[in-house]
Amino acid sequence: MAPLLDIEDLRTEIKLRRGVVHAIDGVSLQVNPGECLGIVGESGSGKTMTALSIMRLLPSGGAVVGGRIVVDGTDIAALPESAMEDVRGNLIGMIFQDPLTSLNPTMSIGDQIAESVRLHRGASKREALVRAVEVLGLVGMPKPAERVTNYPHQLSGGMRQRVMIAMALACEPKLLIADEPTTALDVTIQKQILELIDSLRQRLGMAVILVTHDLGVIAGRADRVAVMYAGRIVETAPTEALFKNPRMPYTEALFEALPEKSAVDATTVKRLYNIPGQPPDLTVPPPGCKFAPRCRYARDECRAKEPALQAETTAHLFRCFFPVGTPDEVRDPTTPFVSVPEERPEIPVTPAAALAAEGRTGNGHAADWQSGDPLADAPTATVPVSGAAAADRLAAEEELAEDSPVKAGQDGSLLTVSRLVKNFTVTAGAVLQRKVGQVSAVADVSFAIPAGATFGLVGESGCGKTTVGRLIVGLEKPDGGSIVIGGRDLASLSSRERRRQARLVQLMFQDSYASMDPRMRVSTILREPMIIQRDGSRAAQTKRVNTMLDEVGLPAAAAERYPHEFSGGQRQRLGLARALMLRPSMIVADEPVSALDVSIQAQILNLMLDLQRDYGLTYLFISHDLSVVRYMSNTIGVMYLGKLVEVGPALDVYNSPIHPYTRGLIDTVPVADPKLERAKEHQGVQGELPSAVAPPSGCRFRTRCPRAQDLCAAEEPPLRQFTGEGHRAACHFPLREPEPDLN
Repeated sequence: MAPLLDIEDLRTEIKLRRGVVHAIDGVSLQVNPGECLGIVGESGSGKTMTALSIMRLLPSGGAVVGGRIVVDGTDIAALPESAMEDVRGNLIGMIFQDPLTSLNPTMSIGDQIAESVRLHRGASKREALVRAVEVLGLVGMPKPAERVTNYPHQLSGGMRQRVMIAMALACEPKLLIADEPTTALDVTIQKQILELIDSLRQRLGMAVILVTHDLGVIAGRADRVAVMYAGRIVETAPTEALFKNPRMPYTEALFEALPEKSAVDATTVKRLYNIPGQPPDLTVPPPGCKFAPRCRYARDECRAKEPALQAETTAHLFRCFFPVGTPDEVRDPTTPFVSVPEERPEIPVTPAAALAAEGRTGNGHAADWQSGDPLADAPTATVPVSGAAAADRLAAEEELAEDSPVKAGQDGSLLTVSRLVKNFTVTAGAVLQRKVGQVSAVADVSFAIPAGATFGLVGESGCGKTTVGRLIVGLEKPDGGSIVIGGRDLASLSSRERRRQARLVQLMFQDSYASMDPRMRVSTILREPMIIQRDGSRAAQTKRVNTMLDEVGLPAAAAERYPHEFSGGQRQRLGLARALMLRPSMIVADEPVSALDVSIQAQILNLMLDLQRDYGLTYLFISHDLSVVRYMSNTIGVMYLGKLVEVGPALDVYNSPIHPYTRGLIDTVPVADPKLERAKEHQGVQGELPSAVAPPSGCRFRTRCPRAQDLCAAEEPPLRQFTGEGHRAACHFPLREPEPDLN
């Protein structure tokens, strides 16, 4: 059978003022009709650039300078632009990464879908709209005939992604390219979108290229996998063969950076491996193997010449002189991960209450960030510090020392949230606005976080996680309940005291780039919180900036650069540095790694744990990914539609969930195991999240719960205790019964 797509020695370059970026360097691959090829790798590895080269939608200065791209017998690399307009959307469809920025905000979604049908098929406006309704129904859009009149901003993230899929399928293309189609979506929407693409591929007989950095996404969907690094394919194989026996050290490292791989047993989580360094600058690629500067197994031969793509079998190819995973190990199996210092190879997971009782942090070190010298007893830092830098750091810390350090409450809790309520008013009318309802964003939520511990808050988009975080940092005012930090109720504070108290709790934003002023240099961005709080002299503030850049692993020269000059992972480090500038007791981290690739995610998570250990920080870690939260947290709280439905020790919640919703979230998280992932089909949380304007009576999860009965609609279940370790859940028909002495 002839391949539908056949790429031979593809080379793509992007001309910049500072040089030429060799974005794609000799890529060859094939995709057969009806097949799904997964392309994985870090950000900057060339995945998206390969997809854009196929579509001939390269950025300014970009061009295909070599090779062939044959689609259905036609070399589209040689076609003029006028002929390519007939290919895009007709022969090849593409789902872009960010639907909100890809959709036209001034056009209804029906008109946007109909546009390609009118252009490629010559349909009338009425016929094209009928086709738009048809494909919206095909992708599972509720009430498609009504939705065609909606605009992009009126739809949720999952619905916008369905619109993008409908646009790509409107003219029934033979090849569908999905570029990171689920990045930053919560796990339930991600599963729905992936199952939709998979079912459409099988029903319509399309070939699919699935571009992603998530190996779990690839495991259950792709027939074959191509791993890219520095613009080249470094390993390719059938999915099960690659997941069972990766040969390229880079592929192995990607697997070891997955949070799901961190659990050693029921009581211990090992430190994630993070690939050291950064991908190479492709304007001046290094000699030899491009991965050698970051490879833990590299030898002189690797740095001298570049390995060819060699064969394990005719289907399994890899680019390495010293491959891993062979029966005769070519490396010392005791070689430690380069990112794991000998003094902390593992992170013991202990109940947060016990840690608080001992006056220790979540990783077993005394908290001294707020009293005395915060660096006096800290273990060796990950980044080496020179004598001069250490002296500057100590001087800065002494000058900026707190007058009144925050203390934990009598029960050891730094933060106590009691019966928290937040509603948002829904209005109608452009001029004379009137109240037509209210959104129940947070409804009677209570929890506590011991000093130095991490509380993980998980749930789908729209469940109220971020609103809780914004209430705690003071960006929103609660309608009811109390927030007590360090023994002081925020509601009782004057405006001046509240502003002073604000420095104790800082927010780490989900989109670090959007949260920074693009016109400011990094030094100004980091100094700004200290200027607002009138904290220290300019010289002390500058020293503090240099100290924090060093702490988060960025060079001092970064202070003079602008946000757009950094990669995504570096910007997230800057976001963490800014949150630490006022030496807070607590950081609210709102989805800090949701849009990062797996290796950068591991770097940020490990950095946060190191800083927590060194400074006794307390974290409220908000995420939709339970495997990430399990790695970071002492305690996990699960939210659904404004309610806290389960809370308990992290590993107990993950390994033995009580609430059906928690079980559904765990089943929904992609697993990097092809057999397990394919066996989970149709498992997990089903259906759409109900409207928070009119939440269901009784248990709010009952409309999606497989165990729901009449009692669930009539009576709201209380949050009751199931174990002696404080594992609680709100469910009439739980997955397991309370311990005998708690009945």
